[in-house]
Amino acid sequence: MYLSTVIRTVPDFPKPGILFRDITPLLNEPAAFRAALDGLAALVRGVPCDRLAALESRGFLFAAPLARQWGKGLVAMRKPGKLPADTVAESYALEYGTATLEVHRDAIAPGERVLIVDDLLATGGTAAAAAALVRRLGGSVAGHLFLVELEGLGGASAWPATPCFRLSNFGSTAGCRFRPSPVQRNGLARRDRSDPIRLQALERTGYPSSSAG
Repeated sequence: MYLSTVIRTVPDFPKPGILFRDITPLLNEPAAFRAALDGLAALVRGVPCDRLAALESRGFLFAAPLARQWGKGLVAMRKPGKLPADTVAESYALEYGTATLEVHRDAIAPGERVLIVDDLLATGGTAAAAAALVRRLGGSVAGHLFLVELEGLGGASAWPATPCFRLSNFGSTAGCRFRPSPVQRNGLARRDRSDPIRLQALERTGYPSSSAG
């Protein structure tokens, strides 16, 4: 089974001209979802962090299981008006509009290392806003973790000095297949990108206990 068989491309959503990458088929297939989580965990083995920040809304689906396994706190970064207590907000540009991200002011303590998790990296605006919120609260960004990066949009260029981990790349046109791309900056290894990822090769018996030390 290839990742490309469990991520669906939907044209003209949410706006005309946008090719939307739909991960709901992956979530609906237990073996695929498990393998994706295991693959994400393997990418950040040994990356020290104190908390995981999950970006609304699909980032919650991947960050929460990892935070539970590693015994780390989970920070919810949400759309405006969704968090009940005192918040800090950061606005950013999307590939098809603008948006704002909020986090509780007491969610991150000064000096804490935060791993930012989302399902997809496109232009990088959401992740850059999340990183700005972490730093405004006195934390540091341990890295960014994504299931998929959309090629050709330059998402990670917004934070060249911060480690960025992607399980796979997806081409900018419908029908492109996934290629391995856990690019690990700051001296970490770069995996060969020549062949499609098979989900079976990523399956493990639980997430690495040393991850996010």
